[in-house]
Order: sequence, then C-alpha cells, then structure tokens
Amino acid sequence: MIRATYLVETPCPIADVAAMMAGEQSAGTFIRVEGETDELRARFGAIVVSSEQVGELAAPSLRSAWVERKKLNGPYGVHRVIIDYPEDNIGVNLPNLAAVLAGNLFDLGEVTGLKLIDVALRPDYRNRYERPKFGIAGTRGSIGVTDRPIFGTIIKPNIGLDPDQIAELVRRLAEAGADFVKDDEIAGTHPHAPVDARIRAVMQVVRRHRDQTGKLMMVAFNITDETDAMRRHADLIEAEGGSCAMVSLNWCGLSAVQTLRKHTPLAIHGHRNGFGGMSRHPSLGLGVRAYQTLYRLAGIDHMHVHGMGGKFADLDDDVTESARHCLTPLSDQDEVMPVLSSGQWAGTLPKTLDQIGSDDFMFLCGGGIMAHPGGPAAGLTSLRQAHEATRRGLPLRNPANMPELAQALEAFGALHG
Repeated sequence: MIRATYLVETPCPIADVAAMMAGEQSAGTFIRVEGETDELRARFGAIVVSSEQVGELAAPSLRSAWVERKKLNGPYGVHRVIIDYPEDNIGVNLPNLAAVLAGNLFDLGEVTGLKLIDVALRPDYRNRYERPKFGIAGTRGSIGVTDRPIFGTIIKPNIGLDPDQIAELVRRLAEAGADFVKDDEIAGTHPHAPVDARIRAVMQVVRRHRDQTGKLMMVAFNITDETDAMRRHADLIEAEGGSCAMVSLNWCGLSAVQTLRKHTPLAIHGHRNGFGGMSRHPSLGLGVRAYQTLYRLAGIDHMHVHGMGGKFADLDDDVTESARHCLTPLSDQDEVMPVLSSGQWAGTLPKTLDQIGSDDFMFLCGGGIMAHPGGPAAGLTSLRQAHEATRRGLPLRNPANMPELAQALEAFGALHG
C-alpha cells in the first residue's frame, strides 16, 4: 500500500469526509455505480487508516461554494487523515501516482483546506521508479570533496552576461577553489547567451582547470526547456565533459524530469523555484516531504531546500525538515544531496551544520562569496574557516588566524544579524 498523510479542514464530520476522499481517489465516487461490486472495492478501494483532530478554527481558511450553499458556519475542524492506496491502482506511473495522492482532493466542496503532507512507500515499490545516478557519494566523488560540505556559488549577475563573460567568471571561481557553480533559475537559453554556447564556453574553462590542477569543478547548467531540448542539451554537457544539469522541477513537471533521468547519466540538480506557491499556505497544497518524495522518484540527485536565516520566508525548522528528508533513504542508498542557498555566508554555516547534523550538503553563497571584501577566493576561504572553527567547537567571533572569516563577519554580520 501507498500511505498518504493529509491535513484536512472541514465543517463536516471527518469520518464522512475521509471516506469520501478515499472513494474519490480510488474505486468510488459520490454514489455507488453499476459494476462497483464488493469484490472490486475490496481490491481497489483506498482505506482510511486513521483520522485525528488537531485543531479547530472559527472561520474557514478557504471559501467553498458547496459549504456556503449548505449554510455551514463552522466550527471548522482541522484533522490529520491517513489513507492507504493500493499499489495496483497505479502500477509504475509517476504522474498518475501524484494524481491519486492529490488529484481532485483540493477541490472537494466539503473541505475548506487540504494539504498533502507526507507520502510513505514500501522500499520495493520505491525501487520500481528512477533512482539518483550520483546522489551524495557520486557527487562527492566527482568533485573530490569528502570531509566537509560542498562549497559553491551562483553565477552573478544571473542574467545579462554573454558566454565569454560567463566563462571568464567561472575561470575565476575555479581558480578561487569553488567546488560547484550553477546557473540561476532564470538563466535559460537567451538570445545573448544561448545555453549551448554557454556550455561550450564554460566547459572549455573547466577542462583546462582540470588539466592544470586535477580538480573537476561541477557546473550545473540550467537546461530547463521542453523535453527534447533538455535531452539535446544534456547530451552536449556530457559530450563536453560536464557532469551536471539543472532543472526547474515545477515548470518541467514530474514526467519530463523522469524522462530526462532515463536519458542522461548526468547528475540532475533539482531547483524547486515556485514551490512556495504550492506550500506556503498552511491549509493548502503540498508539504515538503510529499513534494520531495515525488521528485525523488523522478531520479534527481540534488534538491534545493533554501537556507537558514536566509532571504526567503522559510523558517529554519522548515529548511531543517527539507534537508533531513533528503538525507533519509526511501529505500537503500537513494539519498539526495540537499542544496542550501538564499542569503547564505560563513556566518550561517554553524547553525546549518548543527540543524542538519551532517556535512552532506551543498552550501551555495552568492553574495557571501562574490561580495566578500577580499574577493571570491577569500569568500570561499571564509567558508572553509567557518567549517573548521565549528568542527573544533570554536565560536566564530574574533577568529584567531582566520582573517578571511573575520572580514566576512565584519562585512555581512550587520546585514544578516
């Protein structure tokens, strides 16, 4: 069985609503129909495992024409509902799995709020879907970093540079010691910087740096596009000696990401931009665990989770939950690498390490590296110094013999206090 956990807000008896949810998403509808035998329902019907009230509201979170027609004025109970769905209802079909778990549930008239917060799968069922090609171990092995987080940055300015200018910036970052560099999510295939030209120009620099130093910096080229174009650009990255492609997950969708995974051996760097539209309302959409489970089934290797004390709306606990979920296997060795970004710098690294409880993450700093008073190399050094100080149990204040970290604290401390 596939187990889904929901938060459901309704003025109606929760037993009735939960049964309706299970029927709507399996072998039933609002009324029993011809051919809907007891045997059919027993094999293909979803099962309500439990429902528990966890809150109550005086006013609805969302309007419902059905509730208003029935003149139901509350109170509006908030319930945790767990439903099991038969695997045979889906087979191996990722978009259909998502449709079964959510589908029309958000539109049910009886609910004034509904959020899919978690999905649990049997390991055997999970293994019928795509798995990461690199994951954590493969990413670390490719970059050659084993004893600390992977430090990197985003190409800034994120738009407006031509391919040669981008390549020159990547050269500087490679020489500065960056492990990883990525395109911004809005960097597509622009007239002034087509993605194929960017790939060729940047990989020439990356290969030269590898030949000189033995270090292959990982670059995540944003190839978000329609599916055939993504496959072509992935092929070009591979042909040029690259190792990673970035995809804006929500705008490509589950099936396109799954198709890309089947096509390419590259690491897929999953960017979740737009996820806030699905998740920020507490009574609507997808919780991070459910969301990440679905895209992990598509075979991604890295997942953006935002950052601690960053520039976005996420609470630190939200970021922690996202990162720890990435590091928790759904079956065997299928963990994905969490990617922390958004306003990160040396000063946010200690809490990140403490909250996640692991070095297995990417720590991407735009301004924290690019705007460091000593330049990008000093910005990267400040991250390594912050990691070393934290590992030794030392506070970051007044770091002895760590001038780059001291500069970062002076430059960014007031901005991020």
